[in-house]
Amino acid sequence: MSDLPPRAGYTLPVFACGAAIAALHWLYNNIALETVTLDLIYPAQPAEIEIESVCGLKPGVALAITRSAPGDNLDLTRNTPIWAMIEWAPSTQTQSVVIWGGEGIGRQQQGTGDSAIYAYAKVLIETNLSQRLKEGDRIQITLLLPEGRALAKRTSNEAFGVVEGLSLLGTSGISQPLSAPQQLEIFRSELKEKASQSDHLVFCIGENGLDLSRKLGIPDACLVKTANWLGPLLAEAGIQKIKSILLLGYHGKLMKLAGGIFHTHHHVADGRQEILTAHGVAAGLPTSELQHLLQCASAEDGLAYLKQLEQQTGQQPWVALVYQSIVAAVEGRSQHYIYTHSEQQVQVGCALFDRDRQIFAISETGQKLLTQFKG
Repeated sequence: MSDLPPRAGYTLPVFACGAAIAALHWLYNNIALETVTLDLIYPAQPAEIEIESVCGLKPGVALAITRSAPGDNLDLTRNTPIWAMIEWAPSTQTQSVVIWGGEGIGRQQQGTGDSAIYAYAKVLIETNLSQRLKEGDRIQITLLLPEGRALAKRTSNEAFGVVEGLSLLGTSGISQPLSAPQQLEIFRSELKEKASQSDHLVFCIGENGLDLSRKLGIPDACLVKTANWLGPLLAEAGIQKIKSILLLGYHGKLMKLAGGIFHTHHHVADGRQEILTAHGVAAGLPTSELQHLLQCASAEDGLAYLKQLEQQTGQQPWVALVYQSIVAAVEGRSQHYIYTHSEQQVQVGCALFDRDRQIFAISETGQKLLTQFKG
């Protein structure tokens, strides 16, 4: 393993912005740039983005292409082409910059069905493009990810209500190398720092869990972001003699621990449908329903099926029965994992949320710890 620190890269919105800048430059100058420099805004620093190609499609319309470079990450968007098409807009357009999502950009199922282009991406592109527009000019930008629809099938986007493509998501332009092996040492250092402040911690895999934790009133001093390194960080928590850990996460990720999978990246292991079905057996689901559960395309689909089954039969609270079995297994396996690797007894609680960031399954221990953290 290299002793060099893991390299950060840039998030998808940055490459979309770079392509848009190159396309606008073509409209003004009929010149194809090889690189563009833009302001990341968050953080406030410049970034230089390579441009793969630029061309004019017809008078007043130009297209530019970049490729994603996320740094030392296990990121399925690596080298993905990102297209930005720009055209002059009529003077009746009230905004100087309007952004549309084209092929491969996901669509939000809830609400108006808008393109999955989130706040940071919009601010980044609008700010950088507005600065380059001549007075009175207006443009329309269409962003496209030709491989987005296919790549989305390998993500949990649909579980969070995004269909038909990928999201332009993120709160920063920097893509931190969370999945690079060297990053584990950084996470360990951060855990040790938190352990020096509190011996009761909340483990969150990603930003969704951290955001929900803060909304629940859990202090930042207790929050530990694990990314997919749950196993090593649980062991480190034992070594640091932490007294209790609340595992708070999206059910489609955290249920992997119930199957003894302690590195949760999908490149390493999955087994979610099998785990869900096994706990359906423990809950007493009929064979025909178990067969259907096993064939569900995702954990979220499995949860939806259990809810539907409850409503149709009205006989058993299948969601509660199945998921209480899962949270119990998550806790038991986690405690055993910690003890095996550190010889420490650590109290572990578990709380699972759905794609709407609503906690729907929590153990007795998890509820006790959550109440304690909310103080």
